[in-house]
Amino acid sequence: MSRLQVVSGKGGTGKTTVAAALALALATEGKRTLLVEVEGRQGIAQLFEAEALPYEERKIAVAPGGGEVYALAIDPELALLDYLQMFYKLGGAGRALKKLGAIDFATTIAPGLRDVLLTGKACEAVRRKEKSGRFTYDYVVMDAPPTGRITRFLNVNDEVAGLAKIGPIHNQAQAVMRVLKSSETAVHLVTLLEEMPVQETADGIAELRAANLPVGRIIVNMVRPEVLDADELEFARAVPRTAVAKSLSTAGLGGARRGGNAERLVEPLLVQAEEYAERYTLEHEQRSVLGELGLPLHELPLLAEGMDLAGLYELATELRQQGIS
Repeated sequence: MSRLQVVSGKGGTGKTTVAAALALALATEGKRTLLVEVEGRQGIAQLFEAEALPYEERKIAVAPGGGEVYALAIDPELALLDYLQMFYKLGGAGRALKKLGAIDFATTIAPGLRDVLLTGKACEAVRRKEKSGRFTYDYVVMDAPPTGRITRFLNVNDEVAGLAKIGPIHNQAQAVMRVLKSSETAVHLVTLLEEMPVQETADGIAELRAANLPVGRIIVNMVRPEVLDADELEFARAVPRTAVAKSLSTAGLGGARRGGNAERLVEPLLVQAEEYAERYTLEHEQRSVLGELGLPLHELPLLAEGMDLAGLYELATELRQQGIS
């Protein structure tokens, strides 16, 4: 299993939820996982019902079996200060630059610098070791930008390494790309069984492959339960309306005691069946499209009670049962 797990997906597919569930799944059995947020939305804190995350690695959950999940919301300005201290030993001078607004200016105006800092911080956590020689974290899970930006986001250090031919910036960019383009990294894409997210997933996979970035798995989120199978749907289409009305009356629905007529229930029931049949057909078509992409495919259920902390643990269990960890 790759040590850096990058999770992307079209907006609205629940990629942050999947990233959090994946971090929990990987932390079971005594492992330690770092869950990294790079978009400044504080989505991780909300999912774990915690206060807003500072720019520090903080334990946010305990997984089954005693594992631990830490979380980090990367702040580009503070990451740049870390970078300046690490390579240029600026210390107090770096803090002075921040007070003058130079750090904010640099992260806003410099092309790609923000993404360089975000990916660099995540890769530093992947490589970091304790004094004993053990990795600080068994896994790092990144809640990454959406699919439309993921390739550029991950590949930005390649561009930087090409621009800065020598020096610490070049060396740092190369070190980051050695992690991102190796077996240490896997980029997972989250989708729904809908045409637009599936198409964006297919396009994203093609872009990642063209950039030689390691694609991991496809995770289909919020899958609704199958109420009727294909044979039952065909039967619903063919059965006469009178037979449906008679069955409803026999079942005590729409009878005189309810002040209605069973026939009045037939039309809305058949409309619902037709709508379900359309959704069933669409979802099976999209599954076929995803199956042709040649990647492991996992499905997570739509939780009827909505997403809360208990639901997050439920999804983590589902991922483990499907062999993703």
